[in-house]
Amino acid sequence: MTYLISAGILLAFALVAFCVIKWWNLEVVGVTPVPLFTFIAILFTSGLDVGLIMFPLAWDFPLYADVENNPAYGFTNPLALEFGFWGFLIWGFYFLTTFYFCVIEPRVKFFEIPVVKWINNIVIIGTCAFTGALFLIYLPYYATFMGDGETVIPAFYVITFLVILFAAFSSTDIKYVRILSLGSTGLFMVLILGMWAYSGMGLGEFAGTAGNIGGYFSNIHKFVLPLTDYHEFYLFWWFAWSIMIGQFTSRFVGGLKTWQVLAALLIFPSIPLGVWFSVLYYYHLNEIPTTLFINVSMMVVGVVFVINSFDSLIRLYTDNLNLTTKRFGKLPYVLGNAVVLFALTVAFQSQWLQIQWIGAVVIGLYVSCLIYIFATKRKEVMAIEASPDENDLDFSKIEAVH
Repeated sequence: MTYLISAGILLAFALVAFCVIKWWNLEVVGVTPVPLFTFIAILFTSGLDVGLIMFPLAWDFPLYADVENNPAYGFTNPLALEFGFWGFLIWGFYFLTTFYFCVIEPRVKFFEIPVVKWINNIVIIGTCAFTGALFLIYLPYYATFMGDGETVIPAFYVITFLVILFAAFSSTDIKYVRILSLGSTGLFMVLILGMWAYSGMGLGEFAGTAGNIGGYFSNIHKFVLPLTDYHEFYLFWWFAWSIMIGQFTSRFVGGLKTWQVLAALLIFPSIPLGVWFSVLYYYHLNEIPTTLFINVSMMVVGVVFVINSFDSLIRLYTDNLNLTTKRFGKLPYVLGNAVVLFALTVAFQSQWLQIQWIGAVVIGLYVSCLIYIFATKRKEVMAIEASPDENDLDFSKIEAVH
């Protein structure tokens, strides 16, 4: 699997370089464009999941700090490692797929081939369920007021099902996307400020802690290929997300040039990530215990992130497969999606399914798409000079879509 993920990463970054050089100043316009801030909020909250909230303190920082048992992490500090696993360069995957589905796929229509469409939607459904499984697995760490901090008790299954149910309902109308994205971004900022204030760290201490992120940029080349099995898991996870996030967020690009889309995806999400991880790293370094209020706050933001992720992914695969509310009605649509996704969530939680398998399938889709373009659509793709004609820069379009 290491050779597979390494080849996939090198291919993806080569394609990123090609697209940026070839279409540097092309104006990228989605089918329902939105202003830049809304686009970044949608991208950030849809492109990340509950692991952002629950992984660092519960698992990642202690793991990276234990260089005696994990010598591969010894070349830099845990904050730089955490940032490298979540931020900056890795968002190039999302640029590639966002650009492809906005500009190239309308001319190629590779994902409209029946077998590709089915594989693509199986990937989306599986990755959606994996998000729910992460939430379920890490919920005990934060909801200690309901359990022993380790065991997944029946109440957590109920909470997870209700979260999925709510997300299925919110996916019935696209107007909820903007509300959820902007709302969850705001809640995330409030959580950061609240935890910063509670920690007692001043601006100087924050700046000193955040300075550790420099260890990522001075060693950025080491983050391209897998450092360890755990890093490999992260990379497969990013691959699994990449195609479906590109399909979803490509709808909302609002007239940025190609290079601006790349810059926006690399820089804007990395800023709040860097701030968030810096605050958490201060907690880790100083062994500051999290209070009940902080744990509940983190759990609430995690819930909203999960709803955001589920909402966008449910909408995506139900549109692709014509499993819409118009066809089945709202109640069967909501209950059907909730039951199926909850069952798959439990399957991932029990390790019956693994995200690495889905990431491997996505790499296969990358390669198959490239071969298809070379064989049948090379001239059409190389002749592209603009976004599809039907995609006009009208920010009011989203108001009319349901």
